[in-house]
Amino acid sequence: MDIRPQLSDAAKAVTDHGGSLVRAAALFPDAPTPWLDLSTGINPHPYPFSPLPATAYTRLPEGTRLAELTALAARVYGAPDGAHVAAAPGTQILLPLVASLLAAGPAMVLAPTYAEHARAATLAGHAVEEVEDFERLFAARLAIVVNPNNPDGRVVFRDRLLELAAHLGGKGGLLVVDEAFMDVGPRAESVAGDVAAGGLVVLRSFGKFFGLAGVRLGFAIAAPATAARLAGWLGPWAVAGPALDIGLAALADDAWQETMRRRLAADAARLDKALAAHGLAVAGGTDLFRFLRAPAAAGLFETFGRHGILVRRFAGRPDCLRLGLPGDEAGHARLEMALQAWQGAGGKARIG
Repeated sequence: MDIRPQLSDAAKAVTDHGGSLVRAAALFPDAPTPWLDLSTGINPHPYPFSPLPATAYTRLPEGTRLAELTALAARVYGAPDGAHVAAAPGTQILLPLVASLLAAGPAMVLAPTYAEHARAATLAGHAVEEVEDFERLFAARLAIVVNPNNPDGRVVFRDRLLELAAHLGGKGGLLVVDEAFMDVGPRAESVAGDVAAGGLVVLRSFGKFFGLAGVRLGFAIAAPATAARLAGWLGPWAVAGPALDIGLAALADDAWQETMRRRLAADAARLDKALAAHGLAVAGGTDLFRFLRAPAAAGLFETFGRHGILVRRFAGRPDCLRLGLPGDEAGHARLEMALQAWQGAGGKARIG
């Protein structure tokens, strides 16, 4: 593994993300509280795990429990078996490790997308280029695709990804597919079951769909030798005891998962209807977030902020916003109030 010690300031800096209520409060100091955070794309209906035993905190995690977790993750995500899965304290920590599976060279990220992939590949020493044409990825040694994409929900079909993986693998390269939102995506397009041939690593996030981002749990799915290599870099006890217990319970709960998919689809449809009633058409997204592209996006962000609602905006794309789902009736009511205020003001920013 070759994590270069000399990095540019751009590579060192963590890209601004959603979820920072401290920054939101500084930007809108007079906003009502508590804030309604719609900026993250995390399920607002978290998995209701049972109280954890004291041993989850007082004992080092057992290797047998980790093996149970990876086997269960393989079943849920469609991987061949647990030997193809490496568990980690969140997928974020996996990004530079996966990029380090290859010696430094040309890397391409299908953009626009989650900015941390480009930063992580830079951390691993690669010369990173962000491209918008899928066909250009065939020229890379390391290619990264987020599928479904964050923030616009774009989906690349499985057959195209497998074609790319075979091409890259044939020249010693690697395709990384981040399926963080595939739990609410078209699961038939997942390539998690296709990793055995090599040349392909799939990332799956636990916290987004299960609404437990603070648990810090994620998985890399790959050929067994690659999964073992990643697990070796992470070392023993990489997944904390509480995360093991919660992950085992949640991943085994098939009924909750299916019920939640239906609930999130209904929530997303309700959000679409509310936005459409105020002249805002959804341009994309998943059942965990909706993506808007409109000239009035800056004014909408401003109005939401003044109403104590944080949504995701994007540097360099002032016409785009991403909204997560309100988690309850009070949240829907606050959102409707802000939309009415925005429409009443003519859909324009009132900055001052």
